[in-house]
Amino acid sequence: MRVVVIGAGVVGAAVAAGLTRRGAQVTVLEARTPGSGTTSTSVAWINANNKTPKEYFDLNHAAVWAHHQLPGDWHFPTGNLECAATDEHKGLLEERVARLLALGYPVERVTARRARALEPDLVPPPGGAEYVFFPGEAYVLPLRLLGRLLGEARDRGAVVECGAEVTAVETAPAGAKVTLADGRTFAGDVVVTCAGRWTQRVAALAGADVPMLDPAVSGTVTNGFLVTTSPVPARLSRVLTTGGLNLRPDGGGRLLLQALQLDGLADPALPVPGEVVDEMLGLLPKVLRATEGATAERAVVGQRAMPGDGLTVAGFADAGRRVYTVATHSGVTLAPLLMEEVAGELFGEESALLSPFRPGRFADGAVRPAPVPARRPGQQ
Repeated sequence: MRVVVIGAGVVGAAVAAGLTRRGAQVTVLEARTPGSGTTSTSVAWINANNKTPKEYFDLNHAAVWAHHQLPGDWHFPTGNLECAATDEHKGLLEERVARLLALGYPVERVTARRARALEPDLVPPPGGAEYVFFPGEAYVLPLRLLGRLLGEARDRGAVVECGAEVTAVETAPAGAKVTLADGRTFAGDVVVTCAGRWTQRVAALAGADVPMLDPAVSGTVTNGFLVTTSPVPARLSRVLTTGGLNLRPDGGGRLLLQALQLDGLADPALPVPGEVVDEMLGLLPKVLRATEGATAERAVVGQRAMPGDGLTVAGFADAGRRVYTVATHSGVTLAPLLMEEVAGELFGEESALLSPFRPGRFADGAVRPAPVPARRPGQQ
């Protein structure tokens, strides 16, 4: 089987690797450079913690364990410690814990003493807090994961073309053809679009309608600030989520910070405002000791790849089954699972996990619930 994969982010790389494992001849077309889209600006927290509805939870839960089957120096299966300080957060956390326990998701209520044992530099909130540990969760270094997946695909014969801007996708009973801006063409039995936030435009080239939210206009649903600190002498081993700041290690003593309550100020066309960076850095010593004086080495507006209803899209987008589309907000979490499930579908093995997420759900033009912004811990 000859397959053309459009997009060399973490999802496209995973799909390419999975296809080469099955013996497919794969060409990956990347308009820019691998990982230059959403992959490079991802929190990369591997979880199914607050994913709804149940079908989406099941998909992400399976993906969490798929990461454990693909270990390496990009994957840190150290869990997630959540700290709830307000009554509202405590109540909502308790509801979530009960729901997750009923679904068989690993979750533990822990004491303050146990929380400090997990993270000795944790600063207890004034007035006390409740803590929950999610031991199955992880974080990854996304570009290392991308290198692992794309490297496997290359090692098995995949060809990766960078600077390859797709301008046309044509289908016929015998296969499909992709044309680039420079006039080159690539033929295959199937085309797989893994174009992230550019999915709607790329799918439209093949006559398919896959609505995606536009990061330029959709505010906090698709845009969010990420700040990477200078190296600090603080101990942090895992994802730490609180009502005001989420953080994780980012290599070399650096920390990656996220403050979802500030995302309403994010504009992908502008630099991150200095006052936003200052506020995030100011929150840090209130959460983690030995971080006073930390500076920002990098501050970006991350742009999420968000389908129109917030849920993953995976399936053939045309009646002739020549164009298969993948788009998801949970790309880093789902990548190792999509590696196997999408490849299986192209080889005729329908995936029960992917069947609720077909692109055909948009074909009737019906208005569907819009996705909500990323939720802070303690928010509905």
